[in-house]
Amino acid sequence: MKTMRARTLTLALTAATLTGCATVQTPTKEDPLEGLNRTIFTFNDKVDQYALKPVAQGYVYITPQPVRDSVTNFFSNIGDVYTAANNLLQLKITDGVEDIMRIVINTVFGVGGLFDVATLAKLPKHNQDLGLTMGHYGVPPGPYLVLPLFGPSTVRDAVGTVGNYYVNPLSYIHPDGLSWALYGLNIISTRANLLGASDVLDNAALDKYSFVRNAYLQRRRYLISDGSTAAGAALPDYGDNAPLPKYEDVEEGAAAPAPAAPASGATPSGAPAAAGGAVLNGPAQGAAPAVPASGAEVGDQGENPEGQGGQQTQVPADQIVPPKFNFPSFRLH
Repeated sequence: MKTMRARTLTLALTAATLTGCATVQTPTKEDPLEGLNRTIFTFNDKVDQYALKPVAQGYVYITPQPVRDSVTNFFSNIGDVYTAANNLLQLKITDGVEDIMRIVINTVFGVGGLFDVATLAKLPKHNQDLGLTMGHYGVPPGPYLVLPLFGPSTVRDAVGTVGNYYVNPLSYIHPDGLSWALYGLNIISTRANLLGASDVLDNAALDKYSFVRNAYLQRRRYLISDGSTAAGAALPDYGDNAPLPKYEDVEEGAAAPAPAAPASGATPSGAPAAAGGAVLNGPAQGAAPAVPASGAEVGDQGENPEGQGGQQTQVPADQIVPPKFNFPSFRLH
Protein backbone atom coordinates (compact mmCIF):
# COMPACT_ATOMS: atom_id res chain seq x y z
CA MET A 1 0.00 0.00 0.00
CA LYS A 2 2.79 2.38 0.89
CA THR A 3 4.57 1.45 -2.33
CA MET A 4 1.51 2.34 -4.38
CA ARG A 5 1.20 5.69 -2.63
CA ALA A 6 4.88 6.45 -3.23
CA ARG A 7 4.54 5.58 -6.91
CA THR A 8 1.40 7.67 -7.27
CA LEU A 9 3.11 10.66 -5.61
CA THR A 10 6.18 10.24 -7.84
CA LEU A 11 4.06 10.10 -10.99
CA ALA A 12 2.11 13.18 -9.90
CA LEU A 13 5.29 15.15 -9.26
CA THR A 14 6.75 14.02 -12.58
CA ALA A 15 3.60 15.05 -14.44
CA ALA A 16 3.58 18.44 -12.73
CA THR A 17 7.23 18.93 -13.59
CA LEU A 18 6.72 18.04 -17.24
CA THR A 19 3.67 20.27 -17.39
CA GLY A 20 5.65 23.15 -15.94
CA CYS A 21 8.49 22.60 -18.39
CA ALA A 22 6.11 22.62 -21.32
CA THR A 23 4.54 25.99 -20.45
CA VAL A 24 7.55 28.08 -21.50
CA GLN A 25 8.44 28.05 -25.17
CA THR A 26 11.38 30.48 -25.15
CA PRO A 27 13.08 30.56 -21.74
CA THR A 28 15.57 33.33 -21.05
CA LYS A 29 19.33 32.81 -21.08
CA GLU A 30 19.66 33.10 -17.31
CA ASP A 31 16.62 30.91 -16.69
CA PRO A 32 16.73 27.88 -19.00
CA LEU A 33 14.66 25.86 -16.49
CA GLU A 34 11.87 28.41 -16.32
CA GLY A 35 9.08 25.85 -16.69
CA LEU A 36 10.30 23.78 -13.75
CA ASN A 37 11.10 26.89 -11.74
CA ARG A 38 7.61 28.28 -12.26
CA THR A 39 6.09 25.04 -11.01
CA ILE A 40 8.21 25.13 -7.84
CA PHE A 41 7.52 28.85 -7.46
CA THR A 42 3.78 28.18 -7.56
CA PHE A 43 4.20 25.45 -4.95
CA ASN A 44 6.21 27.77 -2.69
CA ASP A 45 3.67 30.54 -3.18
CA LYS A 46 0.81 28.28 -2.10
CA VAL A 47 2.74 27.12 0.97
CA ASP A 48 3.40 30.74 1.85
CA GLN A 49 -0.20 31.77 1.19
CA TYR A 50 -1.85 29.07 3.28
CA ALA A 51 0.75 28.31 5.93
CA LEU A 52 3.71 30.64 6.35
CA LYS A 53 2.03 34.01 5.87
CA PRO A 54 -0.89 33.32 8.27
CA VAL A 55 1.57 32.12 10.92
CA ALA A 56 3.67 35.26 10.44
CA GLN A 57 0.57 37.44 10.72
CA GLY A 58 -0.41 35.67 13.93
CA TYR A 59 3.11 36.13 15.24
CA VAL A 60 2.87 39.86 14.58
CA TYR A 61 -0.57 40.02 16.19
CA ILE A 62 0.35 38.36 19.47
CA THR A 63 3.96 39.52 19.83
CA PRO A 64 4.78 43.10 20.85
CA GLN A 65 7.05 45.10 18.57
CA PRO A 66 9.97 45.31 21.07
CA VAL A 67 9.97 41.52 21.41
CA ARG A 68 9.93 41.05 17.63
CA ASP A 69 12.82 43.50 17.31
CA SER A 70 14.80 41.55 19.90
CA VAL A 71 14.18 38.28 18.04
CA THR A 72 15.32 39.89 14.78
CA ASN A 73 18.46 41.27 16.46
CA PHE A 74 19.24 37.87 18.00
CA PHE A 75 19.24 36.03 14.66
CA SER A 76 20.98 38.96 12.96
CA ASN A 77 23.79 38.67 15.50
CA ILE A 78 24.11 34.96 14.72
CA GLY A 79 24.14 35.79 11.01
CA ASP A 80 27.14 38.05 11.57
CA VAL A 81 29.17 34.92 12.35
CA TYR A 82 29.10 33.51 8.81
CA THR A 83 29.16 37.05 7.41
CA ALA A 84 32.49 37.59 9.19
CA ALA A 85 33.78 34.20 8.01
CA ASN A 86 32.97 34.99 4.36
CA ASN A 87 34.46 38.48 4.56
CA LEU A 88 37.69 36.96 5.86
CA LEU A 89 37.59 34.32 3.12
CA GLN A 90 37.33 37.15 0.58
CA LEU A 91 40.31 38.86 2.28
CA LYS A 92 38.16 41.81 3.26
CA ILE A 93 39.99 42.16 6.54
CA THR A 94 38.44 45.45 7.61
CA ASP A 95 34.89 44.22 7.05
CA GLY A 96 35.68 40.94 8.78
CA VAL A 97 37.10 42.68 11.84
CA GLU A 98 34.07 44.97 12.00
CA ASP A 99 31.79 41.91 11.87
CA ILE A 100 33.70 40.28 14.72
CA MET A 101 33.47 43.49 16.75
CA ARG A 102 29.73 43.58 16.09
CA ILE A 103 29.38 40.02 17.41
CA VAL A 104 31.37 40.76 20.56
CA ILE A 105 29.62 44.07 21.33
CA ASN A 106 26.11 42.79 20.68
CA THR A 107 26.72 39.55 22.59
CA VAL A 108 28.27 41.22 25.63
CA PHE A 109 26.50 44.57 25.83
CA GLY A 110 23.38 43.62 23.85
CA VAL A 111 22.34 40.79 26.20
CA GLY A 112 23.21 37.94 23.86
CA GLY A 113 22.33 39.89 20.75
CA LEU A 114 18.82 40.95 21.77
CA PHE A 115 19.80 44.59 21.32
CA ASP A 116 21.75 45.99 18.38
CA VAL A 117 24.31 48.04 20.29
CA ALA A 118 26.91 47.76 17.51
CA THR A 119 24.81 49.81 15.11
CA LEU A 120 24.55 52.55 17.73
CA ALA A 121 28.36 52.37 17.94
CA LYS A 122 28.52 53.17 14.19
CA LEU A 123 29.70 49.69 13.18
CA PRO A 124 28.21 48.90 9.75
CA LYS A 125 26.40 45.64 9.10
CA HIS A 126 27.54 43.66 6.06
CA ASN A 127 25.80 41.05 3.98
CA GLN A 128 27.88 38.06 2.87
CA ASP A 129 27.44 34.34 2.31
CA LEU A 130 29.30 31.48 0.68
CA GLY A 131 27.61 32.05 -2.67
CA LEU A 132 28.94 35.60 -2.76
CA THR A 133 32.37 34.33 -1.73
CA MET A 134 32.45 31.92 -4.67
CA GLY A 135 31.25 34.69 -6.97
CA HIS A 136 34.01 36.93 -5.61
CA TYR A 137 36.56 34.42 -6.89
CA GLY A 138 34.98 34.14 -10.32
CA VAL A 139 32.66 31.16 -9.97
CA PRO A 140 29.78 31.73 -12.44
CA PRO A 141 26.27 31.74 -11.02
CA GLY A 142 24.91 29.11 -13.34
CA PRO A 143 21.22 28.78 -14.21
CA TYR A 144 18.57 30.39 -12.07
CA LEU A 145 16.86 27.94 -9.70
CA VAL A 146 13.82 28.05 -7.45
CA LEU A 147 14.41 25.72 -4.51
CA PRO A 148 11.42 24.07 -2.80
CA LEU A 149 10.62 26.00 0.41
CA PHE A 150 13.86 28.00 0.08
CA GLY A 151 12.87 30.23 -2.83
CA PRO A 152 15.02 31.94 -5.49
CA SER A 153 18.61 30.86 -5.97
CA THR A 154 21.20 29.85 -8.55
CA VAL A 155 23.32 26.74 -8.88
CA ARG A 156 26.22 28.55 -7.20
CA ASP A 157 24.06 29.97 -4.42
CA ALA A 158 22.40 26.60 -3.84
CA VAL A 159 25.82 25.07 -3.20
CA GLY A 160 26.62 28.02 -0.94
CA THR A 161 23.43 27.39 1.05
CA VAL A 162 24.79 23.98 2.06
CA GLY A 163 28.01 25.61 3.23
CA ASN A 164 26.13 28.28 5.16
CA TYR A 165 24.29 25.56 7.05
CA TYR A 166 27.53 24.19 8.45
CA VAL A 167 28.85 27.67 9.33
CA ASN A 168 25.64 28.72 11.10
CA PRO A 169 25.96 28.27 14.90
CA LEU A 170 22.31 27.15 15.07
CA SER A 171 23.32 23.91 13.37
CA TYR A 172 25.40 22.88 16.40
CA ILE A 173 22.80 23.43 19.11
CA HIS A 174 21.65 20.32 20.98
CA PRO A 175 19.17 18.79 21.29
CA ASP A 176 18.23 18.79 17.62
CA GLY A 177 14.65 19.75 18.44
CA LEU A 178 15.83 23.06 19.89
CA SER A 179 17.97 23.69 16.84
CA TRP A 180 15.06 23.13 14.46
CA ALA A 181 12.77 25.23 16.67
CA LEU A 182 15.20 28.16 16.42
CA TYR A 183 15.40 27.70 12.66
CA GLY A 184 11.61 27.79 12.51
CA LEU A 185 11.43 30.92 14.66
CA ASN A 186 13.98 32.57 12.41
CA ILE A 187 11.88 31.78 9.33
CA ILE A 188 8.71 33.13 10.96
CA SER A 189 10.49 36.29 12.13
CA THR A 190 11.96 36.87 8.68
CA ARG A 191 8.58 36.33 7.01
CA ALA A 192 6.93 38.70 9.47
CA ASN A 193 9.44 41.41 8.59
CA LEU A 194 8.54 40.96 4.90
CA LEU A 195 4.76 41.20 5.22
CA GLY A 196 4.67 44.75 3.93
CA ALA A 197 6.97 43.97 1.01
CA SER A 198 4.91 40.94 -0.04
CA ASP A 199 1.72 43.01 -0.02
CA VAL A 200 3.35 45.57 -2.32
CA LEU A 201 4.54 42.74 -4.59
CA ASP A 202 1.06 41.22 -4.79
CA ASN A 203 -0.46 44.56 -5.76
CA ALA A 204 2.25 45.86 -8.10
CA ALA A 205 3.76 42.95 -9.99
CA LEU A 206 2.00 41.72 -13.12
CA ASP A 207 4.14 38.56 -13.15
CA LYS A 208 5.39 37.75 -9.66
CA TYR A 209 7.77 35.07 -10.90
CA SER A 210 9.61 37.36 -13.33
CA PHE A 211 9.69 40.19 -10.80
CA VAL A 212 11.20 38.03 -8.06
CA ARG A 213 13.70 36.42 -10.44
CA ASN A 214 14.95 39.71 -11.87
CA ALA A 215 15.13 41.36 -8.44
CA TYR A 216 17.09 38.43 -7.00
CA LEU A 217 19.62 38.25 -9.84
CA GLN A 218 20.18 42.01 -9.87
CA ARG A 219 20.72 42.12 -6.12
CA ARG A 220 23.22 39.25 -6.23
CA ARG A 221 25.19 40.97 -8.98
CA TYR A 222 25.12 44.18 -6.95
CA LEU A 223 26.44 42.44 -3.82
CA ILE A 224 29.22 40.64 -5.70
CA SER A 225 30.37 43.90 -7.30
CA ASP A 226 30.38 45.61 -3.86
CA GLY A 227 27.84 48.15 -5.09
CA SER A 228 29.99 49.48 -7.95
CA THR A 229 28.19 50.68 -11.05
CA ALA A 230 28.61 49.00 -14.39
CA ALA A 231 31.34 50.21 -16.69
CA GLY A 232 30.30 53.09 -18.86
CA ALA A 233 27.17 53.79 -16.84
CA ALA A 234 27.83 57.45 -16.21
CA LEU A 235 25.62 59.27 -13.77
CA PRO A 236 23.64 62.27 -15.09
CA ASP A 237 25.28 65.66 -14.71
CA TYR A 238 23.41 67.92 -12.37
CA GLY A 239 25.92 70.78 -12.50
CA ASP A 240 25.36 74.50 -12.32
CA ASN A 241 25.84 75.04 -16.05
CA ALA A 242 22.17 75.08 -16.89
CA PRO A 243 20.72 78.60 -17.02
CA LEU A 244 18.28 79.51 -14.31
CA PRO A 245 14.67 80.15 -15.36
CA LYS A 246 13.51 83.77 -15.57
CA TYR A 247 10.45 84.56 -13.54
CA GLU A 248 9.31 87.87 -15.07
CA ASP A 249 6.24 89.71 -13.90
CA VAL A 250 4.45 89.39 -17.23
CA GLU A 251 1.11 87.92 -18.12
CA GLU A 252 1.00 85.44 -21.03
CA GLY A 253 4.15 86.81 -22.61
CA ALA A 254 2.99 90.44 -22.77
CA ALA A 255 5.41 93.10 -21.57
CA ALA A 256 4.44 94.80 -18.34
CA PRO A 257 3.44 98.47 -18.89
CA ALA A 258 5.57 101.11 -17.25
CA PRO A 259 3.77 102.92 -14.39
CA ALA A 260 2.83 106.52 -15.01
CA ALA A 261 4.51 109.12 -12.86
CA PRO A 262 2.13 110.72 -10.33
CA ALA A 263 1.48 114.42 -10.62
CA SER A 264 2.73 117.16 -8.31
CA GLY A 265 5.28 114.94 -6.62
CA ALA A 266 2.73 112.85 -4.73
CA THR A 267 4.07 109.68 -3.22
CA PRO A 268 2.05 106.52 -4.07
CA SER A 269 1.24 104.02 -1.36
CA GLY A 270 3.90 101.28 -1.11
CA ALA A 271 6.68 103.41 -2.77
CA PRO A 272 9.59 105.01 -0.88
CA ALA A 273 8.82 108.53 0.30
CA ALA A 274 10.77 111.50 -0.96
CA ALA A 275 11.55 112.55 2.57
CA GLY A 276 12.99 109.11 3.28
CA GLY A 277 12.22 106.66 6.08
CA ALA A 278 8.41 107.10 5.96
CA VAL A 279 6.36 104.08 6.97
CA LEU A 280 3.45 103.50 4.60
CA ASN A 281 0.68 100.97 4.81
CA GLY A 282 0.07 98.64 1.86
CA PRO A 283 -3.33 97.60 0.46
CA ALA A 284 -5.83 95.87 2.72
CA GLN A 285 -5.46 92.32 1.32
CA GLY A 286 -1.87 92.50 0.13
CA ALA A 287 -2.77 93.35 -3.47
CA ALA A 288 -0.52 95.67 -5.46
CA PRO A 289 -1.71 99.31 -5.42
CA ALA A 290 -3.31 100.59 -8.60
CA VAL A 291 -1.24 102.98 -10.66
CA PRO A 292 -3.03 106.33 -11.04
CA ALA A 293 -3.44 108.04 -14.37
CA SER A 294 -1.31 110.98 -15.30
CA GLY A 295 -2.15 113.94 -13.11
CA ALA A 296 -4.21 111.95 -10.62
CA GLU A 297 -3.41 112.03 -6.94
CA VAL A 298 -3.01 108.96 -4.79
CA GLY A 299 -5.55 108.81 -2.01
CA ASP A 300 -5.87 106.86 1.17
CA GLN A 301 -6.78 103.59 -0.61
CA GLY A 302 -4.38 103.98 -3.56
CA GLU A 303 -7.15 104.68 -6.10
CA ASN A 304 -9.37 107.59 -7.24
CA PRO A 305 -12.98 106.83 -6.29
CA GLU A 306 -15.62 108.26 -8.52
CA GLY A 307 -18.51 110.50 -7.44
CA GLN A 308 -16.57 112.44 -4.77
CA GLY A 309 -15.88 115.62 -6.77
CA GLY A 310 -12.21 114.84 -7.18
CA GLN A 311 -11.51 115.72 -3.54
CA GLN A 312 -9.14 113.21 -1.92
CA THR A 313 -7.05 113.09 1.18
CA GLN A 314 -3.36 112.97 0.33
CA VAL A 315 -0.90 111.07 2.50
CA PRO A 316 2.06 113.33 3.29
CA ALA A 317 5.48 111.79 2.95
CA ASP A 318 6.30 112.10 6.65
CA GLN A 319 3.00 110.77 8.00
CA ILE A 320 2.67 107.29 9.51
CA VAL A 321 -0.47 105.43 8.53
CA PRO A 322 -1.54 102.78 11.08
CA PRO A 323 -1.84 99.26 9.66
CA LYS A 324 -5.24 97.81 8.84
CA PHE A 325 -6.52 94.29 9.62
CA ASN A 326 -3.49 93.73 11.88
CA PHE A 327 -1.13 93.43 8.91
CA PRO A 328 2.45 94.42 9.84
CA SER A 329 3.92 97.62 8.52
CA PHE A 330 7.04 97.63 6.39
CA ARG A 331 9.76 100.24 6.62
CA LEU A 332 11.01 101.07 3.17
CA HIS A 333 14.46 102.43 2.62
